[in-house]
Amino acid sequence: MARDPQHDILFEEVPVGPKTLKNRFYQTPHCIGAGSSQPGFQAAHRSVKAEGGWAGLNTEYCSIHPSSDDVMRISARLWDEGDVHNLRAMTDEVHKYGSLAGVELWYGGPHAPQMEGRQTPLGPSHYNSEFEIGTYCKEADEDEIQLLQSWYVEAAKRARDAGFDIVYVYGAHSYMPLQFLSPYYNKRTDAYGGSFENRARFWYETLEKVREAVGGECTIATRFAVDSLYGEEGIEVERDGMKFVELVDPFVDLWDVNIGDLAEWGEDAGPSRFYRQGHQLPWQKYIKQVTGKPVLGVGRFTDATKMAEVIRNGQLDIIGAARPSIADPFLPKKIEEGRYEDIRTCIGNNVCLSRWEIGGPPMVCSQNATAGEEFRRGWHPERVPEAESDDAILVVGAGPAGSECARVLMERGYVVHLYDQDEKIGGHLNAITENLPGLAEWSYHRDYRETQLQKLVKKQKDSQLALGANPLDADSALNYGADKIVVATGSSWNTDGTNALTHEPIPGADASLPHILTPEQVFAGNKSIGKRVTILNADTYYMTPSLAELLASRGHEVTVLDGVGMGTYMEFTLELPNQLRRLHELEVEVIPESWCSRVEEGRLEYYNLYGEGSKREYKGPGQSPRAPNQSHQWHEFDSLVLVTGKHSHNDLYRRLKARKSEWESNGIKDVYLIGDALAPKMLADATFDGQRLAREIEQPNAQWPLPFRREVAVHGHPFNPESTRPDYKIVYQGD
Repeated sequence: MARDPQHDILFEEVPVGPKTLKNRFYQTPHCIGAGSSQPGFQAAHRSVKAEGGWAGLNTEYCSIHPSSDDVMRISARLWDEGDVHNLRAMTDEVHKYGSLAGVELWYGGPHAPQMEGRQTPLGPSHYNSEFEIGTYCKEADEDEIQLLQSWYVEAAKRARDAGFDIVYVYGAHSYMPLQFLSPYYNKRTDAYGGSFENRARFWYETLEKVREAVGGECTIATRFAVDSLYGEEGIEVERDGMKFVELVDPFVDLWDVNIGDLAEWGEDAGPSRFYRQGHQLPWQKYIKQVTGKPVLGVGRFTDATKMAEVIRNGQLDIIGAARPSIADPFLPKKIEEGRYEDIRTCIGNNVCLSRWEIGGPPMVCSQNATAGEEFRRGWHPERVPEAESDDAILVVGAGPAGSECARVLMERGYVVHLYDQDEKIGGHLNAITENLPGLAEWSYHRDYRETQLQKLVKKQKDSQLALGANPLDADSALNYGADKIVVATGSSWNTDGTNALTHEPIPGADASLPHILTPEQVFAGNKSIGKRVTILNADTYYMTPSLAELLASRGHEVTVLDGVGMGTYMEFTLELPNQLRRLHELEVEVIPESWCSRVEEGRLEYYNLYGEGSKREYKGPGQSPRAPNQSHQWHEFDSLVLVTGKHSHNDLYRRLKARKSEWESNGIKDVYLIGDALAPKMLADATFDGQRLAREIEQPNAQWPLPFRREVAVHGHPFNPESTRPDYKIVYQGD
């Protein structure tokens, strides 16, 4: 299928200083958990995108000096020649596909916690970070400002030597250059503070020096938050943003513009729960008015027509993307070839960047299970190994894990029957996306798999989507005629209040009663819900905040009895601040740090988790180490919703395992358990389960993953083979 001619504009070359982008698709800097210490991971992840058509590929933020140390998180680094050597692995791979490699030079000031190097960072003034815990910077004197700028220059030279084509001076997200520019941070009264021109001095001097050092060989870029969304205390696009671009434009070849700050950078990396694609355009569009240099911006652009419209309207010159490039590294190539239905559209749940927020585990993606696995498992997003047998495989359950497993197995050439009693692929995602506020775009996960499976079934006549079928019992599964059976039957919310706080049911909690519901029963709508609704929360992700919003918006008076911290994981996905604002607007009441001891009709008994009698103490032989809590109170409700925990639906698997002696006579070689049926888990991990098993199903014990390659430092291997110094060398374990 040929691409739509209206999208041709996306494939025009764009000169950026001394370099040229081969098209308008650009992967902006984003974190993956690789840094400079895992060069294989870094190179493989970025180069897969270069292969997929992205014209520019960047590392994550890259520290210029040990006094900008972000451990526990993982940044790239350009501190010494070892970092140059390791990052060259990425640039070499990216260049093989005719793409440009970029690096974002970063100095964090107090936003870098210095947990490894233990140095004191510099800043424009003396203040503590609103993002980190208990970290302060020292106000840099003029000698130290010169030193800071020299660190940028030396790092830029190392970037050039590592093969980078694009060198950033990174000022967005409230990092060092923006700290000097913003009156929120800069309280100086000397030549680097006070007036706009003085506050801009550090940034433009640094750009000028970096340009003098490498500008003839590298494109000079800067990432600039054109509006910090603080109002007059910070940067405002029409007051400061446009003025700064005009001032600094002679030193810049490429403008990368966004909005927001670090404390709530979900206003930049906007989750789909609150923001549609292009949500930053109302601010970004001003920058083209004051520069003739190329301007790029992010906005979770996923639709080719919207991208082309933004370019034609003169709002941006280059489509910047982080999350869409993770969800589909081949997005540009698929648009170029007119394969729109094959695009894995980013669902915007921000689980990718949650890993950086947690502290730097390898990045994951709900849509693309190969993200982060390109090097260590050798997975490619568009290529799978051919089937190694003629086994026919029955996959029971068409939710996220089952549909992904069936898709990959069919891609490999296996005959697959995907069996589900529901009439639509998607499992629990269907109810979530149809009912919970703001989560409609999560349905892209289901839509991609549904489309691909339908195409594969047409191509492979023996494969089948057996949807809307009768529930499958052990006898039926044994007699089905499959060689292997994959059980992916999901999970559901506990009906008796079993929870992580006590690991026991709550006396009186019973969702078979008319006044008590599970989330599934709320979605089904077959129970009447009273005016006063209480939600028992022992879940740390999205369900309780989403249900509270749903019910409050319908006019119910909602109270949350919260035992674990409501929406804790949503802080990592950048959804929590706006979600809490929404609940505040809806007057949802939260009773924190409390739990339920028993439920009666119309009321429940609860206690404070840290109240009288809560301390764990040794009471003597045969006595519980936790004393009974005496601080009980009663709370009345009309309806009670139990969000206390989940249980896996693994009955079919257990029954098949119990009849293992019958497998051989029925031609069954093995039975596997994946996804929520194995254990309730996040969408990204359930999808990974399906992908992983489908790729490894020929292994003798495929229920358990194969080892993956690790990049580790081994003592005694010199970095320089001619050196006698006991340095370190990256080696790969598990090849």
